[in-house]
Amino acid sequence: MNAQEAYKKSSFGPAFFFLGKRKRQALAHYYAFCRIADDVVDEPTQKDPQQALKELKKEIEFIYLGAPKTTWGKELVEDVRTFQIPKDRFFLLLEGMQADLDQKQYPTEEALQWYIYRVAVIVGKATLDILGVHGEEASSLAQALGSAVQLTNIVRDVQEDAKLGRVYLPGPVTAQEILENKNTEQLVNLRKQLAYKAKEQYQLAFQLMDDFWPTKILPCRVMGYVYQKNLAKIEESGFAELTPVKLTKFEKIKMVGYALIKTLF
Repeated sequence: MNAQEAYKKSSFGPAFFFLGKRKRQALAHYYAFCRIADDVVDEPTQKDPQQALKELKKEIEFIYLGAPKTTWGKELVEDVRTFQIPKDRFFLLLEGMQADLDQKQYPTEEALQWYIYRVAVIVGKATLDILGVHGEEASSLAQALGSAVQLTNIVRDVQEDAKLGRVYLPGPVTAQEILENKNTEQLVNLRKQLAYKAKEQYQLAFQLMDDFWPTKILPCRVMGYVYQKNLAKIEESGFAELTPVKLTKFEKIKMVGYALIKTLF
């Protein structure tokens, strides 16, 4: 799958529909890298994920030396220069991927926040780099929106994560219990707690967006409304239901339209 295909198939595609070609390309390249890293630790056909992560780290170093070796590296090298994307946008993400190999459970909120920063907040920071949004306010927005989106993913994908032996819910629930539908009350309560935290972060993110030029921050607003709607749909289905609840194409389009109205009017 090339960068454009990975980007279009991701949940983030609708958020960047209104951008100019150059920024869309850069975001497609960055999200393709995220997909590559994610596949390294998630795909059962990956023979040696540890070695694969090491190779990704080497390629990032080559990119910043201006001498990439891979196709995806050659796509990213000009983006890194043009949009001044810091190295940590890549290396911290890879730390999060390494954690998926080493650590299968996050028993405390502090441990979960460490993970969320690396797999979501840092992606938000890279996105804002490309959008040309910088400073402390941008970091705060990346923290709030990235946390909200990742918490939504965790609440939604609890069963799929358990199949990989992973539990991101900060509490006494094991992957086996999830798969066997045991300890249901505890599981429901933990999902509700994370959903509540996600809603708080969405509210904060939308407040922070008001401090930026509306059209410049439009992709973030679209992303926020799409994922917030997904969380609402999960709540409607009930937290005891473990099958992933996702938005239809029409529902996503509806949220894009809503974001446009909120931005322009």
